[in-house]
Amino acid sequence: MKQDSTRNTAYTVDCEDYVHVVQFNPFDSGDACSLIAYGGNNYVVVGTCRFQEEDAEVEGMQYKTLRTFHHGIRVDAIAWSPETRLDALPPQIRFCTAASDRKLRLFTSDLQDKNEFKTFDGHSDYINDLVFAPKEGQEVASVSDDHTCRVWDLEGNEKAHFVLRSPGMSVCWHSEEAFKLMVAEKNGTIRFYDLITQQAILSLECQQTPLMSADWCLKNTLKIGAVAGSDWLIWDITRSSYPQDKRPVHVDRARLFRWSRVNENLFATTGYPGKTTTQLLVHHLGHPQPILTGTAAVGSGLTWHRTLPLCAVGGDHKIFFWVTEM
Repeated sequence: MKQDSTRNTAYTVDCEDYVHVVQFNPFDSGDACSLIAYGGNNYVVVGTCRFQEEDAEVEGMQYKTLRTFHHGIRVDAIAWSPETRLDALPPQIRFCTAASDRKLRLFTSDLQDKNEFKTFDGHSDYINDLVFAPKEGQEVASVSDDHTCRVWDLEGNEKAHFVLRSPGMSVCWHSEEAFKLMVAEKNGTIRFYDLITQQAILSLECQQTPLMSADWCLKNTLKIGAVAGSDWLIWDITRSSYPQDKRPVHVDRARLFRWSRVNENLFATTGYPGKTTTQLLVHHLGHPQPILTGTAAVGSGLTWHRTLPLCAVGGDHKIFFWVTEM
């Protein structure tokens, strides 16, 4: 494995619009292709990807747009529902978006005639993140600059409401911990809530601000990662409420943290979109230096493939893909 290898993108996909957010479907949709959704100023596009790393008959990468959904406003976040199935008849695509008008929108489509969307109202400020309940997909949790985390049913009714002490930046729902919600706040606190008692049960501290993004490791429920200031931080929740490991990464300021879905030691961070480029770094806990450095023209968003060590970042009329080693 080359240390600190600056690498050009492995693949790119051209898009109609500026890409603000990009999200691989983290759930199995019953198809060999991976679903990916990206959001721009007016639309959400849902497509499928297949890579040569998983299929020897593919040259490089195959991308196909399945449907473009009119959104009418800038898309700020996208979450996939586990109810999305490509192997059903008819197929079902379901995802939820957060937009700059402080509303959530739930989209459901059979990729033919049925295209429905519902609007969820309630947040009084910018929504930073959202996630579906990972098992049944019957609820959506969202966090906002209005200092709340809210849990909604699919009709848009508020089922739970947690008051935070600062803006909510990230919310995670782990498939192995279906009754717990992880909420990360800008003030550097990460709390776990019990969804049955609706009480906070555990908290972690960054001891630095601003916390911009946090993630719960899919492969190891005891590992939490975040970026705050210009550092990445990692906790083992059995050890301490303070980070077990932390390192400075982005000179300007770190923006996003995402664990790989295939390896508990692999994660990626992005810096703040600079005037021209955004830096992507892929880290492995066994290596002192980042194992991959990439740059994207004014990139935003960060997402890992469900089964490959491959991540994507949105940018100016493009999505950029990088492949790393395990």
